[in-house]
Amino acid sequence: MPRLLFFYLFKRVGFSVLIVQLALSVPVVLSYLLYQLPPAAVRGGLVIPALVGVTPTVAYMTLPMAIGVGAALEFSRMASEGMIAVLYALRLSVWSICRPTLSLAAGVVVLGYILANIIAPHYSSNMQDVLNVVRNSLNHRMLDAAHFYTFSNGVKTLYIERWITPDIAANLFIRQISIEKMEEETITAARAEFRRNDSGVIVALSNGSIQTRSVTSNEVRIANFDEYAMALPMQGSSSLPDRGWKGVYELSAGEFLASMKLAKQDHRQFGEWMAEAAKRFGAPALALAHALLAMALTLTFGNITGRRGAAGSLPIIAIPAAHIGFLVGLESLLRISAWFAIPLVAAVGVEIGVSAWLIGRLNYSPRAKRFDAPAPATTAGYAAPAA
Repeated sequence: MPRLLFFYLFKRVGFSVLIVQLALSVPVVLSYLLYQLPPAAVRGGLVIPALVGVTPTVAYMTLPMAIGVGAALEFSRMASEGMIAVLYALRLSVWSICRPTLSLAAGVVVLGYILANIIAPHYSSNMQDVLNVVRNSLNHRMLDAAHFYTFSNGVKTLYIERWITPDIAANLFIRQISIEKMEEETITAARAEFRRNDSGVIVALSNGSIQTRSVTSNEVRIANFDEYAMALPMQGSSSLPDRGWKGVYELSAGEFLASMKLAKQDHRQFGEWMAEAAKRFGAPALALAHALLAMALTLTFGNITGRRGAAGSLPIIAIPAAHIGFLVGLESLLRISAWFAIPLVAAVGVEIGVSAWLIGRLNYSPRAKRFDAPAPATTAGYAAPAA
């Protein structure tokens, strides 16, 4: 294939893949954020960290479907324009026509592995930190009035009667237990201002009192104050609170592979590990399989000459069905048993094998038969009359 034609087809299919990728990723990311984040997360400044945290994961999971659907759409469009028939007329083989898309799919596979094993694990911590803040109410702008909140495993309890501004509250109540001092403190204040620093939140209290009661005795001390400041384990201005745990999807590639021995000790954890391994190392490779399937179905059953195309929509249906089926299988079956990896790998192998066979069948041109024997001699005379 001429180089100019190669890059033309490469860019044409690549542009379609980019459009399909955006069409797939943006709704998935937005729907996930709307489902996980409450409306108060907007004023809490949590949308951007959550967006950065979830986008790489969604990108590498949808890339194989994007390359398949994009290739199917572009090959159908070229076929309806008669371009495929023109390429055949130029004596280009079917594999030559497919080579630009296969090169693009190989690049997408490499990009998928980079996203799955380097970028997504690094940034997925942002999304988990945001969920930790949302579920444990660690952002003061997300606190509702007239509601009790507990922090630090129940050690601290906070209650706000009403909000004056997003950072200033009226009539605040705090109850906290000090394990070291074996004391229980009850703090009330007529006014409380929440101020963020780099690592947490400082609460400036005004016109209140502190009641201290010993856990081991009935001794009670009461002290009034005009101004008092205390720290709360909440979201700071430059960082999110520490979670104290790390998921398997946050591990780098080396750490993830090293954690397999520990995961094997528990059946549930090993199921989680296998599902994550299938997503990291299996999902990006689907880009090549889906691209082959899209081209095979389009060239075999599609509208090659622009005159027929009853099955032209078949690849548009088959590619999402195959990809979603694989994702459902790895998310559900692998959590039950690691042996289900064998039929999943076999299904991908069948997809690649059938696609390659269909393309090779189109590429095969049987030799013309030779008739070297002399033609039978005709006898002179008249033909016998019909009975």
